[in-house]
Amino acid sequence: MDKLQADESLIDDVVVLKLAGLIDSGTSQLLEDRFDSLVSKGNVKIVVDLSDVDYISSAGWGIFVGEIKGVRKNSGDIKLAGMRPDVREVFDLLEFNTLLTPYENREEALSSFDAQENRELT
Repeated sequence: MDKLQADESLIDDVVVLKLAGLIDSGTSQLLEDRFDSLVSKGNVKIVVDLSDVDYISSAGWGIFVGEIKGVRKNSGDIKLAGMRPDVREVFDLLEFNTLLTPYENREEALSSFDAQENRELT
């Protein structure tokens, strides 16, 4: 698969962005446009399901890093779910875990929003 496919679904107030393919300099604009569209509509709780993503280049990682500040400024967050081992290895090497929280699967990422809200209420 040489292009990026993106599908959105809404679970409660969280958008699940399911990606498949490659995120590189040729496809990263699609990802940036999706994030910009979501945020402009007030959707700032986002789970990105990466279980079908084979590769993320530096341009792709740059989109995630660039978007997180604006999302958090609007009281939201981006959670990454289901990274394949090769993708996770690069994520760990770049030490992006200081900026973005990875989860084993989309269910854990979705649950983390509930846990975060419960902490804020107490």
